[in-house]
Amino acid sequence: MKPSDFKRHYGVHWQTFTTMIDAYQAAQTKKKKSGRPAALTLEEQILFTLEFWREYPTMFHHGFEWGVHETTAIRTVRRVEDALIASGLFSLPSKRALREDVSLEVVIVDVAETPIERPKKSNAVGTAARRSGTRSKVR
Repeated sequence: MKPSDFKRHYGVHWQTFTTMIDAYQAAQTKKKKSGRPAALTLEEQILFTLEFWREYPTMFHHGFEWGVHETTAIRTVRRVEDALIASGLFSLPSKRALREDVSLEVVIVDVAETPIERPKKSNAVGTAARRSGTRSKVR
């Protein structure tokens, strides 16, 4: 895949992806117990997570596309997110930093009530309704 296509498909540059692989491998080697082997390789787990972030499908649908169960999909995304955040290389700016760069533009809209044109209610127009909900027997 060309680097421009990779960026368009996954939302990150190839260099960022390789940095993610290194950070995730470091987090996986720090684990004390290895546990059951994962259904996806480390690279596939990161690609799986990037696709989830990019498209935001349901976990059932995304797991079905990759051939894993829904709960495995949830665990994989959470595991990759936690490892990348813990590495300190990938983080979003704080709320305070986001608020400092905000320039607001205010638009005021004057809204007044206007009557809706509709026919007046009268007894002459319409069909007559029965007075009781039960029908009487016809003899």
